[in-house]
Amino acid sequence: RSATESFDRVLFLSAHGGNAGPLAAAVARLRAEGRDVRAFAPRFGGDAHAGRTETSLLLHLRPRLVRPGAEPGDTRPLAELLPALRRGGVTAVSPNGILGDPTAASAAEGDALLDVLAADLAAAVADWRRAR
Repeated sequence: RSATESFDRVLFLSAHGGNAGPLAAAVARLRAEGRDVRAFAPRFGGDAHAGRTETSLLLHLRPRLVRPGAEPGDTRPLAELLPALRRGGVTAVSPNGILGDPTAASAAEGDALLDVLAADLAAAVADWRRAR
């Protein structure tokens, strides 16, 4: 609330799937109070946690943070994993903490993905401005 008292509009940005429910509830409450807030969650597909998608982004943005030699984790579709993830977190389905397969990740793919994410965010903000 403090941010919405200081600014006319607030955009929450979250790329962590575990935040989706609480974030949606917060936005709904703040909007019900008459505050101009929105949430943006990038949709980049791919695997859910430390797999090819996230590893590619990190190889582009902060390559020193990526440990070489990561092995695939649980590669089942996220929908299939969600019940166990909600009950016990990532370690409940993947001992190495990876959901997906990071072995084919690349900095070039991360660069291209970041361009798509930035364009999606810019489009969402433009739509919000037009709706005002």
